[in-house]
Amino acid sequence: MFRRTRTLISIACVIALTLTGCASSDSGSDANSSSSDEAYRIGAILSLSGTYAGLGTPERNAIELEMARINDEGGVHGRPVEVLFEDDGTDEAKAQAAVTLLIEKEDVLAIIGATETGQSMAVRSDIERAGIPQVSMAGGNVITDEFNEWVFQTPWPNRLVVPFTLAYLKDQGVTRIALISDSGGYGKDGRQVTLDFADEYGMEIVADETYNRGDADMTAQLTKIKGAEADVVFMWSAGSEAATILKNWIDLWGGGPLRFNGDSSSDQLVAGAPLIIGAPGNARLELAQGAGDAAEGFEFAAGRILMLEAYSDCVGSLGVAEDFTTRYTDAYGDASDIFAGHAYDAFNIIVEAMKRLPEEFSSADLRDEIEKTADFVGVGGTFTFTEQDHNGLSENDIVMYRIDGGVWTLVGGD
Repeated sequence: MFRRTRTLISIACVIALTLTGCASSDSGSDANSSSSDEAYRIGAILSLSGTYAGLGTPERNAIELEMARINDEGGVHGRPVEVLFEDDGTDEAKAQAAVTLLIEKEDVLAIIGATETGQSMAVRSDIERAGIPQVSMAGGNVITDEFNEWVFQTPWPNRLVVPFTLAYLKDQGVTRIALISDSGGYGKDGRQVTLDFADEYGMEIVADETYNRGDADMTAQLTKIKGAEADVVFMWSAGSEAATILKNWIDLWGGGPLRFNGDSSSDQLVAGAPLIIGAPGNARLELAQGAGDAAEGFEFAAGRILMLEAYSDCVGSLGVAEDFTTRYTDAYGDASDIFAGHAYDAFNIIVEAMKRLPEEFSSADLRDEIEKTADFVGVGGTFTFTEQDHNGLSENDIVMYRIDGGVWTLVGGD
């Protein structure tokens, strides 16, 4: 029988910027008994509609692909693994309703999700109260920096992405940055971390504008930014509005974007509108296709999964990525992206922990076993979790991309 046992343990939070990430223990209550042939159930809360649907859809695809593979191989302890999907519509209230249903009605052992930072944080109190592990696929710093023993995270947090990006901009001679940010959880988090690190990299924030999800035009905010004479605009968005921002920006200037000359040792810039630079949330072909010519020259930091040659110094991860991307493309006809990769990592981290446990285990047992994950080679990097670090990635897992000809290329690549 599956049981969730409730205990309360206080754990000091120490954030380690190494290849590690995950930990802790806490609550529980009795759950329904299961026969020996019953499926192990996992809940997944994804943004399958709304502005973040472009992220949630590849996440669902990856989880379905991996679930089929695991079950074809015999499941876990001879039982199938069943993932129950709930769409949060890119809405925090819907995410809360979804986690309640999955916990109270479906009696899941763990939660994968949510897609976005705000939704991931919105379900935290329910996760803690029920005593089940959550593996988030959102990149907000707050998810693991505001330490909770039940909460894990597979993407690179903004505390890694921001310094990596600012160091890159500093190498290009940039000193004046304007911010435009989604008012949701991911945008708020990225904006704040950028403000926190700007001085350290000699950057002056000359404009700071926000927009709301669903906004169809950001010309007013971008006009203010244009007047601030920034070297670069740093955009914090993972939604469909990012393409609108790029198009509005080029329309304001009447010409293509300013772009770096591709040599990170030089500060030479090519004339045009100041470059808009992004973050992992922009690693979507939807952006390049939606913005068209306005996306040319757009740069962003993200993980290696977008281009297999980015794994040139990561032989173990290259093999995992090659296998996954081949199977994903064969199944769906599209290339996998970083969001599919986050889902691959989240699902397999949970399943591998299940395999290490005896056949009958509780959600608390599963949380403890996830914490013991060591040297798990995933798509996003190599995960080694500890009691102090629930993320476990480093700047070494991030590279810079540029959109050229409607597709992304490695900055500094051949």
